[in-house]
Amino acid sequence: MSGSIFGTLFKITTWGESHGKALGVVIDGCPAGIALCNDDIQKELERRKPGNFKYATKRNEDDSVDILSGVFEGKTTGTPISLIIYNNDQRSRDYSDIADCYRPGHADFTYTEKYGMRDYRGGGRSSGRETAARVAAGAVAKKILHELHIDITAYTYSIGNIKINTKNFQKEEILNNAFCMPDADAALEASQYLDEIIKCEDSVGGIIECCVSGLKAGIGEPVFDKLDASISKAIMSLGATKGIEFGLGFAAASLKGSENNDGFYVDEDHQVKKYSNHAGGILGGMSDGSDILFRAVFKPTPSIHKTQKTVNGKTLENIEININGRHDPIIVPRAVVVVEAMTAITIVDHLFQNLLSKIDTIKKIY
Repeated sequence: MSGSIFGTLFKITTWGESHGKALGVVIDGCPAGIALCNDDIQKELERRKPGNFKYATKRNEDDSVDILSGVFEGKTTGTPISLIIYNNDQRSRDYSDIADCYRPGHADFTYTEKYGMRDYRGGGRSSGRETAARVAAGAVAKKILHELHIDITAYTYSIGNIKINTKNFQKEEILNNAFCMPDADAALEASQYLDEIIKCEDSVGGIIECCVSGLKAGIGEPVFDKLDASISKAIMSLGATKGIEFGLGFAAASLKGSENNDGFYVDEDHQVKKYSNHAGGILGGMSDGSDILFRAVFKPTPSIHKTQKTVNGKTLENIEININGRHDPIIVPRAVVVVEAMTAITIVDHLFQNLLSKIDTIKKIY
């Protein structure tokens, strides 16, 4: 299987399956001298691990990470960093009765068509469990960005048709409620809504918004590897993502150029700034010095207890199934830290590529 490697200079390779012995990631291209310990990674994994609250799967993984290589005496050595997370609470028996069925909304059918076989235990590589490895790698990327005073904050923008009120936005509230919403009132409303969804044995989707602050202008490649194109690939590589938009996004389609354009001005420090940020912090595929702002759409969890129509892939019979097991009625809250991780990995990779853009920069190093 190809496609498990992401990045150019800061590169990650994830491995492992949902119900295998373990999963993990190898990070190549991390500079030496970055302070790194298990706790730096563990605190990020705690934000996505299952079983944390009533609206998540009850799969009880501790998601404990071990650093196998690339760190000596508390600092990165410049060599590949290998991280492993063991699976301790897999229940493959939950999937034995649907081993030959194509679960609606899952990759069962397409995997079988491509490879002639599939790991039916929780979806194998297509499972959301794979994102634990991405979060571990993202923790390392965030350590690098912290050294450069670049901050990434993601949060739940909406659950179903319940959206946050930007007037109630409080950053500290993101980690204070189960839904990672910066609006306490919206979180309470979402809780009541999810209770009804669970009673109906169904699931719901939502939107995650992400903001990158502190990134200087000029980061990104202007043709095929535009910064927004790279972020889009990173976010769209998550199994449940169905769309992404930057700045005003699709709303820009109904505006005139005079309304959509961000005018420039020079501030008192002789720095070029913008009057607005409709572009979401990216112009021509490169950062413009404003906050990078994007939103990603996540579909409802496809594994639901409701009866669904499908096909038995072995007998090619039309059948109905009820999916048992432990599943999230909503993916969005646990995906917030995953969005941050993939964004951090992408930003770091582009920062490293940017070092090669000017001969003056190379001369400063050598």
